[in-house]
Amino acid sequence: MATTQDTPRQPLFYVEPQPLNLPQHRDMRVQNGDYAFTSEALAMPAVIGEFADLSRTYPILFAAGENGGPIALLGVDATNTFVSNGAWEEGVYVPAYIRRHPFALMALTDTATPEEYVLALDVGCGRITTGGSDGAPLFDGEEPSAFVKEMLNFCSAYSADGLVTAELCKALRAKGLLLDQRLDGTMPDGQKIGLDGFQVIDAKKLTELDAETVVEWHRRGWLAACFFHLASLQRVGEILNRRAKIATPIKPAV
Repeated sequence: MATTQDTPRQPLFYVEPQPLNLPQHRDMRVQNGDYAFTSEALAMPAVIGEFADLSRTYPILFAAGENGGPIALLGVDATNTFVSNGAWEEGVYVPAYIRRHPFALMALTDTATPEEYVLALDVGCGRITTGGSDGAPLFDGEEPSAFVKEMLNFCSAYSADGLVTAELCKALRAKGLLLDQRLDGTMPDGQKIGLDGFQVIDAKKLTELDAETVVEWHRRGWLAACFFHLASLQRVGEILNRRAKIATPIKPAV
């Protein structure tokens, strides 16, 4: 029997993901929802294919640790500065991690190969209903609905992008290009904020890469991703300003 200690922690925002299957989910539908479930998110996982879009608005950082990946910073505490009354700020790019919810690819085994990943549905997210005619159906007769096929393609592309992103992170660490960083600031009301546990690329070391590595990284799209990341760091001040305009006390990040 699983215990609290040996039960795997679910990915961010996912409550009860289940492999999608006809017998169990035949009559289920996905209702329209908003972004209120992200309202206390400090940051969001990011993949390399969206760095260009993210860098226009969000600071892109790297989570510290051997397996830490890139994240888009949404605030400086448990307050997503881009969501108000469940709505994402109009005209602002919404990270792909959020747009795929309540779907995701799920590994069938701990040592899964690409063929052993299936589309999963978060049946505990609050948007899933059974019966009726409202919402998007999961199945059209015995076949997955057009909506499900679209989400499968989206999740598959996201996961493939995630593998490329992991390769980039591994290469950055192998070259010693990631620096531990800390953000400290003071809000207009005098509250102190401190944010650590993240890393940034060492711009000087990046320019010192050998020619062979530069060519390889350019061809793989990694070099552009590095520069998008560095450019995005200019957005940190904007995140502080956004938080200062929200009239609630600083809350511990979760």
